[in-house]
Amino acid sequence: MAQAETEKKRHWTFHIDVEKIGWLTLDVVGSGVNVLSREVIGQLEEIVVKIEAMDRAGELTGVALLSGKASGFVAGADISEFDEMSDPAVLPEALKRTHALFARIEKIKAPFVAGISGFCVGGGLELALACHYRIAVNDDKTKFGFPEVKLGIFPGFAGTGRSIRQAGPIDAMQLMLTGRTLSASAAKRLNLVDRLVRHRDMLRWEARKAILSNRKAKPAPFSKRLMAMGPLRSRVAGKMREETGKKVNKAHYPAPFKLIDLFEKHGNNPKAMMNAEIDAFVPLMGSPTAQNLRRVFFLSEALKKQGVKEKPKPTFSRVHVVGAGVMGGDIAAFCALRGMAVTLQDMDMERIKPALERAKKLFKKRLKTKQAVDAALARLEADVDGKGIARCDVLIEAVVEKLEVKQQIFSNAEKKLKPGAIMATNTSSIELERIAEALTDPARLIGLHFFNPVAQLPLVEVIQSKLNDERAVRLGCSFVLAIGKSPVVVKSAPGFLVNRALMPYMLAAIERVEKGESPEQLDAAAVAFGMPMGPIELMDTVGLDVGASVARELGQEVPKDSRFSRLIAEGKLGRKTGQGFYRWEDGKAQKQKPPAHANLPGLGRDLIQPLVDTTEQIVAEGVVENADLADIGMIFGTGFAPFLGGPLKARQDGKA
Repeated sequence: MAQAETEKKRHWTFHIDVEKIGWLTLDVVGSGVNVLSREVIGQLEEIVVKIEAMDRAGELTGVALLSGKASGFVAGADISEFDEMSDPAVLPEALKRTHALFARIEKIKAPFVAGISGFCVGGGLELALACHYRIAVNDDKTKFGFPEVKLGIFPGFAGTGRSIRQAGPIDAMQLMLTGRTLSASAAKRLNLVDRLVRHRDMLRWEARKAILSNRKAKPAPFSKRLMAMGPLRSRVAGKMREETGKKVNKAHYPAPFKLIDLFEKHGNNPKAMMNAEIDAFVPLMGSPTAQNLRRVFFLSEALKKQGVKEKPKPTFSRVHVVGAGVMGGDIAAFCALRGMAVTLQDMDMERIKPALERAKKLFKKRLKTKQAVDAALARLEADVDGKGIARCDVLIEAVVEKLEVKQQIFSNAEKKLKPGAIMATNTSSIELERIAEALTDPARLIGLHFFNPVAQLPLVEVIQSKLNDERAVRLGCSFVLAIGKSPVVVKSAPGFLVNRALMPYMLAAIERVEKGESPEQLDAAAVAFGMPMGPIELMDTVGLDVGASVARELGQEVPKDSRFSRLIAEGKLGRKTGQGFYRWEDGKAQKQKPPAHANLPGLGRDLIQPLVDTTEQIVAEGVVENADLADIGMIFGTGFAPFLGGPLKARQDGKA
């Protein structure tokens, strides 16, 4: 290839400049992000053959690998190919091919430098680690990580050994076992990045300097590598198993435990770990857990397409929340955290102050600097008089579940709201048609049902009444997406989707407690099945009074002579009062050791049947459009075992 010549392929461009620097740019056609599909990898192989020849001939000063997309570097392998690639007859050879390609890049004598902006995760990070030197933009958009464990696998493009070589065994394994993402500065501290720049437009200049200076990354220091040597490695692996076992069940999520096994065998030898990676990876890719987690991924991605379709897309800069209780205050805080100006209204400042204090704690936990915390606090304003109603783009009511109170709030607000503003209720159980009876334009009212804790649970049910037009609902979805949540559209019916499915499950478990069964054993059984929390602890967390109110809305009365009713009468409402079915200390239920049971997962499966049955009924009634939406809604709203793919997928597979 002559100097200043350019070679173009469908996804790649390779240009040699007058300094004999090769500029290799990836811009995947037809995709908003760069992904490593088989076609992309195949084209890279062809270009690497040319680079190797130029390198041998002394015609190459170095290569800079860049992204042609503003969205990021590389977002990993192409997940849409995973089902086909999971075939054991296909996958091993495909992995060997990519391993060999990345090894060839690593062996090129001329410096091979990656310039990284935006997401560099999964296979993208594995490609970057095969390069000799890494430069990254130090901004909020640039992220590094190995999210594969969230898909039931672990890195498969030799990222296991290379990450351990660069970051050391402890940091690298934690990154792979947790699936968390790192900022550019954190990645540099772990030695995954060698140099930081302030802006994306500085990447080319810094890459050029790195190539002309023949810079190469150094591996992790001996003090870090020591933890993978000799008998220390087995002890470290044992500790990793213990800590991982506290978070996930090995029977449900085998990938992290298989990764630890791989580390225990080969963690002191990155090359051996890379070579052994393929045999350990292949069985995981086709496992039921990985198949179901891929399904969950695609369902969650589909939720992102539910907003308003026209362009320009609507923007939401101001939110007004009526009700500064736990839900209202936390919704307001979360919107402010996401960059919106928020006014929070209640009857007086004494009711608003606790919400502002909780918001401050959230901001300190989530935001990095005092400046960012102060900015978020400035965006959240107490508004006793409701002056923010007239300016807001979104009005959210989150007061007590009393029909007449909600009707009065919306009747007053309707007169002040600007045209086009969203009018939404956070009701957990009351049909929208009943609330809208007090409105001049009832078609304007939708539901935005958040879940507690707001900052953690990703689901928001977008409630559609018989009076809404499609745009009002899609506008609600757009707002939910704008604050980083996942919208599931459901029709206005008692309990909607999540509460309606949860309540029979919780009440049936409480009935078993009333008959003398151990609440600790029932909760342990639900967790053994795959739920994040048992039904009794969940009722305590929700609040016994809230649970009883929702039960009544759904036509399920709580017997007056029950322990449930007595606890409510005594003001023992669960976590928020420090006593319910359990005693609570520092936000944790104080449990006795549960009695032994021969088959806890089996008992958990029995417990979960009312939830599965009700979800099936909800779909049959058309409250939610289809089984896929019901499954993703129950996973995001209740934490229903993702590895089973949702309640209806679990029933289909004979697992529930």
